[in-house]
Amino acid sequence: MATRVVIAEDEAIIRLDLKETLEEEGYEVVGETGRGDEAVQLVREHEPELAILDIKMPGMDGLQAAREIAGERRAAVLILTAFSQRDLIEQARDAGALAYLVKPFERNELIPAVEVALGRFNEMRALADQTLNLEEQLETRKIVDRAKGRLMDEHGLGENDAFSFIQKRAMSDRVTMRVIAEKVIAGDLRPTS
Repeated sequence: MATRVVIAEDEAIIRLDLKETLEEEGYEVVGETGRGDEAVQLVREHEPELAILDIKMPGMDGLQAAREIAGERRAAVLILTAFSQRDLIEQARDAGALAYLVKPFERNELIPAVEVALGRFNEMRALADQTLNLEEQLETRKIVDRAKGRLMDEHGLGENDAFSFIQKRAMSDRVTMRVIAEKVIAGDLRPTS
């Protein structure tokens, strides 16, 4: 499936050139605009993998649009700028841009910049998913420990027996240990003597 792209560039000729180049390289341009605020809307609407944003645009500049798109982790952001000033590049990075391209750019510079932005975005997404998974595991462990404690205090089970009760019940009910632990904590589930 082709990588989907939204282009936001207020100069129509550059926008057309970007679109043609990307489509020739196998990308699918799902939205284009000359305004920053519309770019944010197009990204929310079409959920592309990449947003290419010019810095200077009416409605909302590219940096502000980048902040919103990157803040919502919706797409990789590639910033286009007519200036290679260091402070502008740093502002773009701080706004969440993962790559940038200085205009006028050569066609052979576009695709590597696109691939860098997409690669970095995928790495960031994988790390975020991993962090979420670890947080979830930690929370589940805390809940299971609380349930074990309740089984030990209220039903006189040893720690291993309490864990074994939660584990076996989860397997027999075909649910997670967290679900069983939550039922134990709520008092909805207790071992039968």
